[in-house]
Order: sequence, then structure tokens, then C-alpha cells
Amino acid sequence: MSGRHGCGRRGFLQTAVVGVGASAVLAACTKNASSADSAQLPYASIPVLQPGQGDRSGDHYLSSLPDQVLWGYVPTVHATPVLRMRSGQTVTIDAVSHEGILEDQGRNPVEYFGGLGVNESDVLEDAKTIAAEYNRTPRDFVKDGPHVVTGPIFVEGAEPGDVLKIETLQTLPRVPYGVVSSRHGKGALALTPDKVAPAGISLAEVMPPTGTDRRSDPDPTKWGGVSVFTPVEQGRGVMPVGAGGSVRFPLNPFMGMMGVAYAQDDGLNAPNANSIPPTIGGGNIDIKLLGVGSTFYLPVFAPGALFYVGDPHMAMGDGEVALTAMEGSLRGTFRLTVCKRGSGDAPSVAFRYPFAETEQAWIPIGLSDPDGAVGGQGSDLDVAMRRAVVNGLDYLERDRGMDRATAYAYLSAASDFTISQVVDRTVGVHGQIFKEHFAL
Repeated sequence: MSGRHGCGRRGFLQTAVVGVGASAVLAACTKNASSADSAQLPYASIPVLQPGQGDRSGDHYLSSLPDQVLWGYVPTVHATPVLRMRSGQTVTIDAVSHEGILEDQGRNPVEYFGGLGVNESDVLEDAKTIAAEYNRTPRDFVKDGPHVVTGPIFVEGAEPGDVLKIETLQTLPRVPYGVVSSRHGKGALALTPDKVAPAGISLAEVMPPTGTDRRSDPDPTKWGGVSVFTPVEQGRGVMPVGAGGSVRFPLNPFMGMMGVAYAQDDGLNAPNANSIPPTIGGGNIDIKLLGVGSTFYLPVFAPGALFYVGDPHMAMGDGEVALTAMEGSLRGTFRLTVCKRGSGDAPSVAFRYPFAETEQAWIPIGLSDPDGAVGGQGSDLDVAMRRAVVNGLDYLERDRGMDRATAYAYLSAASDFTISQVVDRTVGVHGQIFKEHFAL
């Protein structure tokens, strides 16, 4: 990285271990890729995109100021929009990552990232402002979601019963670094609330290790969460391996959270509007296919749809097992279009359930418990899988004209179903029905 980050200047990687009493782990950087190699990688050079600076290609621009975001909650159907736009227009949004500003990291991004070699000028101004000035809702680190949610946007012409079509046109990393965090009581291998190992693993296999769990301390910075600071070099995320090596993986920027208002509750911090579980209105859906070139369809529940984004990801593996993706602030540009029932502009499934597509595939989605926090959260992957399969069958029968039994056989023979994430209380599965199979 050309002088934008301390790792590049000093020639080493730093991994931040938060709250477990360990010092930063240093690992020598491996030999840089050649300029010819790096030229072929996207995001090989990442300038810091402060709010309002650089290219903003949308018809509208929305920053993440404290009065334009909710921290830990998504907008309800009663929310006041922060922007209005016409159907078919585009909007560029500066989304802010929660990692580096959370309470267990000190809620001071200048100090947090500065301790990892990041210049203060390379810490985003909107992240600093949110950490210092956000007061729209009281922050409860235990109860609230972690996400900084930007919006909502009122799309003219959208009414309950319609579908909002969301086309992702651009996702630009705003900084050349990200963070991957694992916190006690969360993630695929977390200790259960009653302090036992989850089914299938032993207490010794819980992550983070139970011996580092300090959640009884009133200071969240001492709770024992682990945050792995991940710089971007030559277009790849970099983590240390052993004494002097590294593992390097490609970036895949996308918004982990895209949604429309769904909860009917009043109040900015209603329990059913917690930002963690995805719902029928989308939200924290965490499907890594929803990057540039994807289209996401959501049923509308409020006038104007009230669209929002958050949880920007630089990269994520299917499952998101440790708890977070490689979290990092993004600038995203989206086209928002209202689709009316009977118009043929949206898949039929999308009028009742989230649905997506890419250039390669149609993507049926299944959630284990898609109504927010109503009655608690169900986290059964079998339920999510069944719903994804049913939604795939409905699409093939109603939109492609397949006999349902034949469609069931086809899904078994030729489509892929993948775990979206297992860490958001409501877990998710998504499928891919490949378009090339239907080409004439």
C-alpha cells in the first residue's frame, strides 16, 4: 500500500487482540506481488474516501452523519426518511463500519486504529463523529446491534405490496484496512447462554476460549473479544501466519445489510428493529453474492419502502463463522426501482420474501425465523434450508413454468444451496439456480 497505512510504511502486519491482555502480534510481510500482478487485481490501490470527497456517481449522495444513522437498529415503518428520490434513480451512500468504534474497542477510532499504525488522517471523519456524538438512541453494548445503519431513503411511488428492486452498481472500499472480530457468546463455536458448549463440540473447542471470557467485568474492553486487524496490500486482505508468513485473500466488497422498513413498532430502538437478525424486509442478510452486478428484491411494507444500508464488508466467507466478515467502510451506489404486482419487473417470490439474482444465477433465500425478535429467535438451519428450497420451487414453477416435481428434481441435480451465515440469531441459506441452464 503506497503510504496510506502504517503496515505499508513499516513493512509489517499488526494483529490487534482486544481485551485478552496480549500485545499486538507482529509478522513480517511477505514479498510484494509484482506491479504486473497487482495491476490485474481490483482495489490494488485504495485511497481514503472521506465523506463528500472523491467520485460520487449517484443522482443523490447520502453520508453517514449522526442524524442520518441508527446505531444498532434498523428503521421501522414509522421512521422519518433522511432522503427522498424517484424510482429508477441512483444514490451513492457512504456506509460506516462498526468495527473500530464499538464499546469493546474503546469507542474511539483514532486511538484504536492509531494503535495499529493508522494515521489519524486515514481514519474516517464520519466514524469519528458517530463514535463521539451519536445520541439518537441510548447505547447498550449487550442488547443493541453493533451496526451503523444509514437511512432510510423514501422512494417515490413505493407502497405496501410492491417490491423494491435494488441494483448494486458500485462498492468502493473507503479505507485500505478492515477488522474481523470474534466475541464471547457469539459465532459458530460460541459458549451457550447457560455456559455450556454448544452441541457437537467440547468446552475446549469453544471460540474464543472460555478461559479468556471476562464478560463479568463492567468494562467491555476487558471482555476478551478478539479483533484481527486486516490491512489491504496489493488488492488482498492480509493476515499473519506463523512467525513471518502471511495468508492473502481477495476482496469482495458488498453491503452485508440492505433492507426496507419492516417492523411495525414505534420508537427508534424497538426490540423488533434490532439490527442483528435479518427479516422479510432484508436487513442483515449477509449474502456475499450481493456485490456489484447483483439485484436484490424486497417486499415493501411502508410507503416509500424506507431503504437503508449498513454492515459494509470487504470480504466474507459463506457462513461468516467467527461472527464478523472482514468489516470495512464502503461507498456504495445503488439504483432503486419500484416494481408493481403483475408488471413482470420482479420475481413473483419477491412480493412476499427476499429474492436476488446475479448475471449467473437466480438466488432463492431462506431464513430460520424471518419476523425479527417476535417470540424470540429460531436458529435452525434446517428451517432456513427448507424455506430456500420452497422459494426456489415457487420461482421455477411460477416464473419459469416448470412442473413442480420436475423442478424439485432439477434443484437436487443442478443447483447449489449454501449457508449464508450462522451468526445473526436468525440464520440463513441461499441457493443458486444457474441461468445458463435455461438458455435457448
